[in-house]
Amino acid sequence: MSRKRLRLYLVLATLVVLGIAATLILRALNEELVFFLSPTQIAEKQPNAGQQIRLGGLVEAGSVKKSGETVAFSVTDLSNNVRVSYRGLLPDLFREGQGVVVQGAFDGAGQFVASEVLAKHDETYMPPEVAKALKESGRWQETEGKGTAQPAVTQ
Repeated sequence: MSRKRLRLYLVLATLVVLGIAATLILRALNEELVFFLSPTQIAEKQPNAGQQIRLGGLVEAGSVKKSGETVAFSVTDLSNNVRVSYRGLLPDLFREGQGVVVQGAFDGAGQFVASEVLAKHDETYMPPEVAKALKESGRWQETEGKGTAQPAVTQ
């Protein structure tokens, strides 16, 4: 076998190994990805049951209902809302009208079951994904001076 042919086989074998490694890495990453969606995006296209997603928005006023360890509430982007069920302890900063990101999946009946609830940490912070979703819905109002924003109150 000539040196040229040996070198060609070595390059081809290296490319095959790199291709297999890249495929395995991308497949593993795809299984771990959790997409962020707003209530409006969910209303437009319902995710598959069991698909892990992050849902962000504001906790709708008057929507929090506690029943034992289970808490049900609605997350809204001021255009649409999604009813969420969560079993466990809520963060101390969780309350109506505040920004929240919940991670979980829709069950077979179309109910969003959260496995994790993340609340904003102070009065001026809102998770970037939530702020973006509210801006896209056209219901976002910038406040003067601080560089922060608040949801516009519309009825």
